[in-house]
Amino acid sequence: MAKPIALCVGQFSDMSLEDICKMASEIGYDGLEMSFRSSIINLPRAASDKAYCDELNALLANYNLKAWAVSAHMFGQCVGDYDDPRLDNLCPEEYRGKPDEIRKWACKQMMLTAPAAKNLGIPVVTGFMGSTLWKYFYFYPQTSPAFVEERWAEFLDLWIPILDEYAKNDVKFALEVHPTEMAYDYYTTQELLERLHFHEAFGINYDPSHLLWQGVDPVVYLRDFAPYIYNTHMKDVYVKMDGKNGILGSNLRFGDLRRAWNFRSIGHGSVNFDDIIRQINTMDYRGPLSIEWEDNGMEKHYGAREAFEYISKLNYAPSSIAFDAVTINKDKK
Repeated sequence: MAKPIALCVGQFSDMSLEDICKMASEIGYDGLEMSFRSSIINLPRAASDKAYCDELNALLANYNLKAWAVSAHMFGQCVGDYDDPRLDNLCPEEYRGKPDEIRKWACKQMMLTAPAAKNLGIPVVTGFMGSTLWKYFYFYPQTSPAFVEERWAEFLDLWIPILDEYAKNDVKFALEVHPTEMAYDYYTTQELLERLHFHEAFGINYDPSHLLWQGVDPVVYLRDFAPYIYNTHMKDVYVKMDGKNGILGSNLRFGDLRRAWNFRSIGHGSVNFDDIIRQINTMDYRGPLSIEWEDNGMEKHYGAREAFEYISKLNYAPSSIAFDAVTINKDKK
């Protein structure tokens, strides 16, 4: 059967949750990828108050919507990153400029997301994990193996207790494989899974846009990591190398048309979603196709509708028989 189509609420969190529900339902979405942003869900309350979670689910149900995943991207980034002034944009004001306090706060928040998701009846939390290794990806000045190992050890010390809390609550954490993270391409995903000893609570939030611009084949990635895909983001990216720009972004802001790549509304970029959905249809994947809409060149409400219509056309159920099965049977005497 066709997969449910969900809308990621992050880019629409300037609206109330009910207004997001109204918009998504009117367009035809089956559900939402919720967010632990304070404007959407009160995280401490959700972790301790089942009645509050029931109210949130009743609101979704009132608009014939469901939730299969909930985002905790900002908290997770603040766990693994350290001493980065940009984290001040992700944390409460009282922790700004205090890297140890930011990390302590973020770890506490991530610990709360597991029971909160359980109370909400949402099986998967999507997010980032942060990394103190990512900014050294070029390995110059010379980067020793010991230097790399120290950062892995720090990362594992931070995240294994969080993943253990997820396992205790029977909730999965799905990392959005993404530059800035310990896993950002094929081989780093493989390494992270191995470093975590294939932790029972850990998996992948698949997003083809972050793979394609790096030169990673999104379908090969999807096929090879199929058992670990707990959520999928439908997001597009337009790649155009013009002989002047560089794949690292050229210090140009997102949306600048001189860049080698930019995120675009689904169907306006370089991702082949037909190939991706065909591959998903061969997998034991039971989650939604979550549209993560990002495009600096398009009005977002228009984009939410157009992206839904585009994916809906490709979201066909796979056939249960070979296309020539009827002909073969007729030819038999």
